[in-house]
Amino acid sequence: MMPTNWLQALTTLDIPAVLVTVAQAEGSCPREAGAKMLVTAGAQYDTIGGGHLELQACAIAREMLRLPAGTPVAECRLQRLALGPSLGQCCGGVVHLAFERIGSNTAWLMLSDRLQQGQDSWRLLALDDGAAVTPAALAALLDPDAVPLHGAAPEFQPALDANPSNRLQCDAAGRRWLVDACLAPRPHLLLFGAGHVGAALVRALAELPCRVTWIDAREELFPAAIPANVQIEATDTPEVLIDAAAPDSCFLVMTHEHALDQHLSEQILRRIERRDDVQWFGLIGSATKRAQFPHRLQQRGITPATLARIVCPIGLPGIKGKQPAVIAASVAAQLLQIWDKASD
Repeated sequence: MMPTNWLQALTTLDIPAVLVTVAQAEGSCPREAGAKMLVTAGAQYDTIGGGHLELQACAIAREMLRLPAGTPVAECRLQRLALGPSLGQCCGGVVHLAFERIGSNTAWLMLSDRLQQGQDSWRLLALDDGAAVTPAALAALLDPDAVPLHGAAPEFQPALDANPSNRLQCDAAGRRWLVDACLAPRPHLLLFGAGHVGAALVRALAELPCRVTWIDAREELFPAAIPANVQIEATDTPEVLIDAAAPDSCFLVMTHEHALDQHLSEQILRRIERRDDVQWFGLIGSATKRAQFPHRLQQRGITPATLARIVCPIGLPGIKGKQPAVIAASVAAQLLQIWDKASD
């Protein structure tokens, strides 16, 4: 499977590349600070907004790749680009782009793993000559307490915040640093069921800012290649994962057995009654299933108020197609609405 985003490309490709990061965004800009793309001699992965800005960024990155590795100008630079006057884009803002030549992929594998585990990380990159002794010391990966996870501990102690428009900081000597928040996506979906609809939903969520834990006892149903934001849990005790899930997780039940659907639904609803920290609970099925399950679960002691938390049928109103891809697109849009509302 070809990589689809910058981090996936960094962890799978073994060719010279330059990572381009929007370090600062002023005014109206196509992408926010922190947006990235990876540029190689013949391809690019992900986007910083398209248009002439992206063309210019690719040209700068490829110029760096043509220069001898190890020279400062080939290792990193910071470029200011005005979108209106110089690039002819209607946004009218100004972006500052950080360019860095990529070496070992060890740090990127570590970063990818931490993001999959829901752990935040910070990248610290020296942008000015003299801020680091060698190109290898240009970047460090830090945990939220500024403890180095990879690379040497820098003398500069950055402020670790997530300013939405600016990733640039200066040290006491006035040297500039990229202090890049690599935050794990907050939305987390526990998806029970590896059937056709479950697989289609995983594909629909593959490039969205979320994490998915995909759960089924039938290990053979999981594909060999899975998206970077998905973790597989092949288990015959899926209810354990319900209790262990972080607060504000979402749950979606779509297994191959009605009895298992009911069992998992009961466990999720009991968690809601105990802790009331479930963001959303969806259950695949028809209006008939929506009527039957609450009746059965009420007999097992679940209160009407808790039963009202079940979303069934799932998906956006007005989308009637039954094909797995159609259901998946509808549910993905529904989840995006929930996650966007929660982030307001």
